[in-house]
Amino acid sequence: MSTQLSTAEVSPEPLKFSDPAYTADGSRRAHVALERLTTLWFNTGTLCNIECANCYIKSSPKNDSLVYLRADEVAAFLDEVEGGDFGTQEIGFTGGEPFMNPDMLSILEDTLSRGFEALVLTNAMRPMMRPRIQEGLLALREKRGDKLHMRVSLDHYREELHDEQRGEKNWSEVVKGIDWLSENGFRLDIAGRTLWDEGEESMREGYGSLGAGRGWKVDCTDPSRLVLFPEMEEGDDTPEITEACWDILGKRPEDTMCASSRMVVKRKGAEKPVVLSCTLLAYDERFEMGESLAEANAFGPVSLNHPHCSKFCVLGGGSCSRAD
Repeated sequence: MSTQLSTAEVSPEPLKFSDPAYTADGSRRAHVALERLTTLWFNTGTLCNIECANCYIKSSPKNDSLVYLRADEVAAFLDEVEGGDFGTQEIGFTGGEPFMNPDMLSILEDTLSRGFEALVLTNAMRPMMRPRIQEGLLALREKRGDKLHMRVSLDHYREELHDEQRGEKNWSEVVKGIDWLSENGFRLDIAGRTLWDEGEESMREGYGSLGAGRGWKVDCTDPSRLVLFPEMEEGDDTPEITEACWDILGKRPEDTMCASSRMVVKRKGAEKPVVLSCTLLAYDERFEMGESLAEANAFGPVSLNHPHCSKFCVLGGGSCSRAD
């Protein structure tokens, strides 16, 4: 006689991060409401001049899953911000590499002319260092430099560890770009990664020594000037966040990114951009909230139904914005 159970007798365990209302053990999943749209992010496109190991958004010279946003598309969202009571202080730009987008200088000019702070996440390599881009950035710095922040990705202060993630001789190109930004008086931040087994104090000292030796005007003891991002390895097993976790962890929902930011992306083949709950979930359509900020506001609280919500935001305490 066969001892195989029928499908009716098998009760598979619920999968983690599958139900927006409940965790796999049946607990109520944590949700986060938008308190105020402090930062509105734009993904300018996933194309990048390099391909890094463990890039959370898989940017590369070939990945155009998120296409370039046009200046008029960005302007429509800026119009909406200006016409509403969103409390927005900062407009952030990420990619891919933002300076590969042909409209990037026009987008920055529009953003800054409206009085917003602009934060650009860049690798400071060849796309940013082209003469046309340098001239445009210098003109923007001259007119509105107090509002323009450049955050450069330098994964580690040691060349061999940075290049381990970004490719041979990448470090030398990046530091030249940082040199140029610093020498020309741009407001400069650095973004590092914590994937190596090294304490935060040691990392800040290492970046500080490097910066002091090269004359960079960056206070590496300031977490908003040297941002050390938690790692998000795909497939990592991380706990789900329940409603009870806020008290257990001593944290507050209003301190997570989705309480104060949203991101606009345009998918390949789509007619219009869409609003997502945050910068980390560009490919997960469950986190799409509509084609306008008004629709996104009506969407309601964000379900923390993704490993990045747990590992980066809640447990890691990470945030991409300066204004948080």
